Amino acid sequence: MLSHLRFPVEAGRGRRYPEPEHPYRTAFQRDRDRVIHSRAFRRLEAKTQVFATGLSDHFRNRLTHTLEVAQIARTVAGVLGLNADLSEALALAHDLGHPPFGHAGEAELNRQMNAFGDSFDHNIHALRLVETFEQRYARFPGLNLTFEVREGLVKHSRDFEPGELPEMEEYLPGFRPPLEAQLIDLADEIAYDTSDLDDAFAAGWIHPDQIANQVPAFRDAWETVQTMFPGASQRDQFLEAERSVLNSLVTGLIEGTLAAANSAHVTDFEEVRKFPERLARFTPQCAGAARDLKSFLQNFMYSAADLESGRRVATARLAKMFQVFLKRPDLLPENYSEAALSEPLHRVICDYIAGMTDPYFERVYSSEVVKLDSSAERTP
Repeated sequence: MLSHLRFPVEAGRGRRYPEPEHPYRTAFQRDRDRVIHSRAFRRLEAKTQVFATGLSDHFRNRLTHTLEVAQIARTVAGVLGLNADLSEALALAHDLGHPPFGHAGEAELNRQMNAFGDSFDHNIHALRLVETFEQRYARFPGLNLTFEVREGLVKHSRDFEPGELPEMEEYLPGFRPPLEAQLIDLADEIAYDTSDLDDAFAAGWIHPDQIANQVPAFRDAWETVQTMFPGASQRDQFLEAERSVLNSLVTGLIEGTLAAANSAHVTDFEEVRKFPERLARFTPQCAGAARDLKSFLQNFMYSAADLESGRRVATARLAKMFQVFLKRPDLLPENYSEAALSEPLHRVICDYIAGMTDPYFERVYSSEVVKLDSSAERTP
């Protein structure tokens, strides 16, 4: 379909530290494998997607969500004739920089950094992880990923102009990323829209009729399933309807991207970069369905009292931990204490907390922050 816009691996800008080519894996396949073998990737298993880790073995975590995004991205890229290896590598890496406690944790870290005129963004932190913190090779720091994967990490969900992000100037500000990278944000949206719906239903928080009343695309699927499988359990009917919605969103992304690329009359991947707007998009009908799903999840799931309460506790603890380390940097692990000799302390603390899983955060909080509070209370 769009094979003329496929990013050819041989056109890549290479790695920061030159390496010989592999005899039977392309550069993007090697990037994918390096991400999978990284410690940051494994830590995603114990990081919150929506429901906190430990509530149920069946709810998504950040790792299972990532795998679902990768499956969708690879499918869409493959159907369109794009470079599925590049899309898959980016999908697997796109959430590496998430801190504990999901988006609430990210927002709180950003608030703490704002006090120093700095900021935290999980996409930029993902780049720091693969460039610096992952140490698996004797020949170079980080994972030494290709330019296109590193660029996609910081640009898959946003574009930026020259001078807007001074530390990102090498990643072609003012230009769009390859179409393979543009797909990632929408594949991510499809994955969390449908899987969060699934988890909320499994938790007993929502009923299919509620969804049908608010989301016409689900209502159509729900009515069709009830007609086709009248004797099936409600759970099986729901899963059939949810799967139908997911399929329609994936189809809408394929068809919307194909139509946009054809209308733009771009002829190769370089023209995709120079085009003034992104070409990966849903069809108008599917874009409406995605908006409806987002609105429903916000109103009936994300704002639920139990989740709000958990987020408030988690963010308060994160803020307190940040402040404790500012006052007592000697409590940081040795490698972070050493890093603080050459980097701003607030950045080092941010890096340390951002790398934590939810359970590890709780262990450090109990062993350092709570213990410090108890000690202070006993001091006359």
